[in-house]
Amino acid sequence: MAIPIASSSEIAAKWARVTPERTADFAAGVAAPRRDWKAETMAAEARYKEGVTKAAAEGRFGKGVAAAGTDKWKRKVTTIGVDRFGPGVMAAGTDYEAGFSPYRDTIAATTLPERYSTGDPRNIKRVEVIAKALHDRKLRG
Repeated sequence: MAIPIASSSEIAAKWARVTPERTADFAAGVAAPRRDWKAETMAAEARYKEGVTKAAAEGRFGKGVAAAGTDKWKRKVTTIGVDRFGPGVMAAGTDYEAGFSPYRDTIAATTLPERYSTGDPRNIKRVEVIAKALHDRKLRG
């Protein structure tokens, strides 16, 4: 016997109608989680790696992009993302500073080789020095 279930459009309509009313539940769950987010996430690293490796081997990223398409991407960005962009950036100021600070310090501590005239191929060495310094910093964590 088939399992009786509402149509996809009915389920989606209810989800879109009811879920926004759960903001307080969402906030409460974050304020008092049953398990520590960091500890649980760190413990999941091997599962994450396995899942991502399997998904990559199966080409799931590309399949997902193809299924969504450019039209969905544009629609979501223009109807939701644009309004969230500014407030999100404003709210992330201190996190941005903390995350960028080690790289800023690396740039400040890097000595570049001599600069030559515009177009001189030796100038690429300056780029190589800064790229290596920043990459090394990233690998150190």
